[in-house]
Order: sequence, then structure tokens, then C-alpha cells
Amino acid sequence: MTAPTPQQMTIEAIRSVPLFASLHDTAAEELLMLLQSRPVAADTILFRAGDIGDAMYLIQNGRVRIGVHDDDGKEIVLAELAQGDFFGEMALIDGKKRSADAIVIEDAHLSVLSRDNFLRFINSHPGVALEMLSAVFQRLRHTDRMLQQRVSRNVNEEQAKRMTIADRAADVLAEFGGSWKFIGVSLFLILFWIAVNSYFLVRGFDPRPYAMLNLVLAVIAGLQAPIIMMSQNRQGSKDRLRADLDFAVNLKNELALSEVLRRLDVLESERLPLLFAEQNEKLLELNSSGSTKSTTAG
Repeated sequence: MTAPTPQQMTIEAIRSVPLFASLHDTAAEELLMLLQSRPVAADTILFRAGDIGDAMYLIQNGRVRIGVHDDDGKEIVLAELAQGDFFGEMALIDGKKRSADAIVIEDAHLSVLSRDNFLRFINSHPGVALEMLSAVFQRLRHTDRMLQQRVSRNVNEEQAKRMTIADRAADVLAEFGGSWKFIGVSLFLILFWIAVNSYFLVRGFDPRPYAMLNLVLAVIAGLQAPIIMMSQNRQGSKDRLRADLDFAVNLKNELALSEVLRRLDVLESERLPLLFAEQNEKLLELNSSGSTKSTTAG
């Protein structure tokens, strides 16, 4: 399948990148001349997380998937970008390693701005650099780090990864100590102890009033209390972990909502006027063809 003909990049498309939002017309036009159009086939890997960043990309048409892999090796799709979107702009400033993977999922035409061209542009327009920096600070790099792990995780699985053997043993004992099994075993032990010392043995090792039995029960109660408290402390830790995961989920949803609103702004400011213009052209064509048919019929 052949990719559609790419649309000409405009100054408005350049300014949709926060890094270039404050450029004046002359600087934006000069920067536009530095863009190189590049056709890319589907399933092409543009770069991987950890690669050296050497260019920024603007999508003329097609689709690109941005994703990372979490600690478990599972892919997390951060975004699927389409016409008018951009990515890789952080590399123009710092030239550091990529923070995510970029894979073309549909035949595309990309406008590429290399870091070398960008640096030459900055050297020739030093006053523009400060304006760009103010825009860069609005897109903090730590948001990518936060999204490099799945936030919608199972809190029980996360808690299980952190537990030691002693923690697991304490939980098992606390679970047994708070069950009907423990009550049944305790009653059986008490009755058996009394029966052995009162009826089966001529001279029991613990005659009435069963002082040794009281000592054994006191020791069990004394050991059971801290075990139950350790289990309760882990439950509190589990609640804090759940709260942290909920916060991460809410933060990710907030970022995703901000991205949706940004795309709606781009749609409203750039693409809707184009759609309305195309619709008006079609209406004019229909009206002109109708007038021609009426004149011919007359």
C-alpha cells in the first residue's frame, strides 16, 4: 500500500511543537527550510530507548507508536501519533539517549529536523534560544520516567515481591491465630491437658490448678500479639502502596487527558479550517455544475 502524498509543512505545524511555539515568522520560516522530508515504510523502527537522540520528527501523514518496556519486559504504549503530531524534540536540546521507542505502524512521510541543523539555527539566532528554553521547561523529562512502568498494577503482586521469608511466616501464623482452627486446637489442647493430668495419670505432671497450662497459654498469647501486629503493619504498608499506585494512575490519566486536549486544540486551530475549506470548495463545485446543467437545459 502506497502512502498518501504528504501535505506541505506550514509555520502553524512548526509552532504546534512547544519548543518552537514562541518563534516569530521570520525565524519559523527559516527553520521550516531546514526540515527534510522522509518517506518511511510501516514496521520501521525509527529509534529505540537508549539510542542517541540526533533529530526531531513531525508527522506529515501516517502513524507512529511511542512506547517503552517496564521492569517485567512488557511493552507500554505511551501514544499513537498521527498527522500533525511530533516527537523526539527533547533530543534537539540535550542530545541524550532516547527515553522511549518509536515504531512506524502505517506508511508515513516525516519531516526530520537534525540536531546539527538545529544547533546551526540557534547559533545564527541566539536571541531565540532563551524563548525556546522557557517552552522546554513545560515538558519535563521526568514524566517519561514515570510512564516507564505500568501504573495499573496488582497491589497484591507488588506486595508479594517485597515480602521476606520472615514476613510470609508471620502472615501464615497470624492467619492461623485468627481462625476457627486456632480456637478448635486451643480447646482440644486445654481439654486434653486437663484430662491427662486429672484422669489418665495417677499423678499428673501438672496437677490442679494447672499452673503449667496457664504458663503455656500465656507464652502463646505473648508470642501471638507481636505476630499479629507485624501482619497489621504490613497491611498498613499495603494500603500505602495502594495509595501510591492510585496516585500514579490518576497522574497518568491527567497526562493523557492533557494530551487529548492538546490534540483537540490542534484539530480546532489547524485541521478544522482545512476541512471547512474543502467542504466549501465541494459546495461551490456542486453549485457551479448545477448552474451549468440549468443553462444547458434552457
